[in-house]
Amino acid sequence: MLDLEKMTFLTREELRTQAPTVFALKPSDDVSEKYTHIPTLKVVDDMEKLGWKVVDATQVKARKLSTKGFQKHLVTFRNPDVVINGDDGDTVFPQILLTNSHDGKNAFTFTAGLFRMVCENGLVVADKEFGALKMRHMGYTFEQLQVKILEMVESLPLTVETLNKMKQIELDKKQKKSLARKALTTRFNKDQIKAFKIDLDKLIDPVRKEDSGDDLWSVFNVIQEKIIEGDFEYKIGTKIRKARQIKNFKQDLKVNKELFEMATELIPN
Repeated sequence: MLDLEKMTFLTREELRTQAPTVFALKPSDDVSEKYTHIPTLKVVDDMEKLGWKVVDATQVKARKLSTKGFQKHLVTFRNPDVVINGDDGDTVFPQILLTNSHDGKNAFTFTAGLFRMVCENGLVVADKEFGALKMRHMGYTFEQLQVKILEMVESLPLTVETLNKMKQIELDKKQKKSLARKALTTRFNKDQIKAFKIDLDKLIDPVRKEDSGDDLWSVFNVIQEKIIEGDFEYKIGTKIRKARQIKNFKQDLKVNKELFEMATELIPN
């Protein structure tokens, strides 16, 4: 699970503890001679020069001994000067999520997300308008990074417009349950959904009073949090099981993007 609720920035020591792979000074022995190694720490330093500081970091478990210390990792940045203040008190902080690895299998990928103050678990959302950018290790420069990050920041007005549209769309009970049912496809396949009995009323029931509205933005946040946190039960035959919390950051990003796209599909063109 992405821990994006933090409001303090990580020190280098804290970053090393949470994601030591960020500090790899050389690539895995499995990469070719043509591979250009750019340490993630170099990008972290460059991001901080642009005003984006680290609030969280994590890494996946290495599947092979040869990739240990070089595996895929994620670093979350936030700029204290960039914030979306909602008229209803719903404050949102744009974030930039950097994923990379030092085994030659991944380019630098920058995914833009949003951290919502009212949420205790701080979920990330991204869509086509506020999406991802990739940079190859070969030819990496600070100037190139500066251009890419500027492109993401310049897309913020489109994101604010999307959020405002979501807040203006009212959903009835049938539409809420329809969105909840569709959201389940991000975690279960068709056969599982047919076999499971899930109370959709509980899936759309707000956790906190701030999300008690019928607008698309509020309903989306309720469903999104429960899907990611595993805050719902499903029945198989006579057995009742609680869904598991998503802890793998790759799955977390994937599910979040899919959920946000499902929600924005309800916005009229």
